[in-house]
Amino acid sequence: MRIGIDLGGTKIEVIALSDQGQELFRHRVNTPRDDYAATVQAIVDLVLLAEEKTGQQGTVGIGIPGTISPYTQRVKNANSTWLNGQPLDKDLAQALNRDVRIANDANCLAVSEAVDGAGAGQPLVFAVIIGTGSGAGVAIGGESRIGGNGNAGEWGHNPLPWMDEDELRHRAEVPCYCGLQGCIETFVSGTGFAIDYQRLSGKALKGAEIIKLIEQQDPVAELAMNRYEMRLAKSLAQVVNLLDPDVIVLGGGMSNNDRLYQTVPALMKQWVFGRECETPVLKAVHGDSSGVRGAAWLWPLKG
Repeated sequence: MRIGIDLGGTKIEVIALSDQGQELFRHRVNTPRDDYAATVQAIVDLVLLAEEKTGQQGTVGIGIPGTISPYTQRVKNANSTWLNGQPLDKDLAQALNRDVRIANDANCLAVSEAVDGAGAGQPLVFAVIIGTGSGAGVAIGGESRIGGNGNAGEWGHNPLPWMDEDELRHRAEVPCYCGLQGCIETFVSGTGFAIDYQRLSGKALKGAEIIKLIEQQDPVAELAMNRYEMRLAKSLAQVVNLLDPDVIVLGGGMSNNDRLYQTVPALMKQWVFGRECETPVLKAVHGDSSGVRGAAWLWPLKG
């Protein structure tokens, strides 16, 4: 069987999958925030619990909110900052007495959806998380593409393309935590959507509250969504120009807005070179489970 771990800032989840992708066991615990040793132990305990409950041993894949640097072999770019600078894969391999595979959580989303989700059977899947933050991952032939610098799919930390005057003001007013300005994440994450609504209305609301206002035909909330759709379309059009994936899969809280799958593909065409684009933009089939499932699938089937 395959064991997957989704290491998040607030919870750690384990799943055990059969070779056919059937869920055999699932459990989650709270993340020991700001405590690296306790985080490692929590992961070890979850793996051992999954093996105890199923009576089987498994390969172990882990999705993290960061990546392993190919230069230092330590975690970098993690917003769960207590992981940064730590040799997480080596520490876990030693504790579990087996190799482990680690990938960015968005890459795990891509793998999950490429194996048996919205991108099943497609050669190149580009998967986007549009939640509290915004990131992306690439799966080629059902396997995660990490890249020589460990940065493949770091879409959210490129600048929003083709900025208009208001977006230039947004760039100046809303810095990104990475230290740069104008990152796609600051516009198309759920956080960015809420910030833009606040800039338009003067009211601080959560994304779900803004969506309810849209359903009530609130004009300011509708304007915020129109702007969001345009910005997401521009950002994805840039991906088509660069990578031309076979399918784009959306996950995270904002992906639950079904209207995006009608509006965004049509809007993308005006920025795609040649003005032609029929790339499917689809909702993640496995929803919130895609990350942990993708972590399990970091160990592919052997032919």
